[in-house]
Amino acid sequence: MKKRAYLQSLKYFLLFFSFLTTLCHSQQNQNQSNFWNKVQIGGGLGLGIGNKSFNASLSPSAIYRATNEFSTGVALNVNYAKFDNAKLMAYGGSILTFYNPIPIVQFSAELEQLRINNSVKINGENHTSSYWSPALFAGIGYSLPNITMGVRYNLLHDNQKSIYSNAWMPFVRVYF
Repeated sequence: MKKRAYLQSLKYFLLFFSFLTTLCHSQQNQNQSNFWNKVQIGGGLGLGIGNKSFNASLSPSAIYRATNEFSTGVALNVNYAKFDNAKLMAYGGSILTFYNPIPIVQFSAELEQLRINNSVKINGENHTSSYWSPALFAGIGYSLPNITMGVRYNLLHDNQKSIYSNAWMPFVRVYF
């Protein structure tokens, strides 16, 4: 049943993404030299250090600002974590879509697919697992020219397989 719900969510997201992409391209100026002037590079960095724990993440991304309201892009994601007897390595990518109905408000949709590799040592034995973990985020944020701060919700959150402890997540996006 979860697979069916995932496929249904993926279908709606891709339909929405296709609609936004078509709308953005219809608004695009036909001058191709203008393309790179509308590309912005950014992403996120993360570092967490605690008692017998370490977490680091890197998420570079690029977006194309088709209009003042619509942007779309891609991101790469890498995350490494070590807690006591457990290690986690996650890597993958995302498709991003942003809509600013007014300059200070940003709605976002993000489809993320991560490959998760776990290793846990229990009673001297290593237990490993590898699987794909999808996420479909819907978010809202307060936007300034190069930075957006807000919250997003993972519509496909799975307590057993997600690397995120909660479906709700704060975010900060920076683009140059």
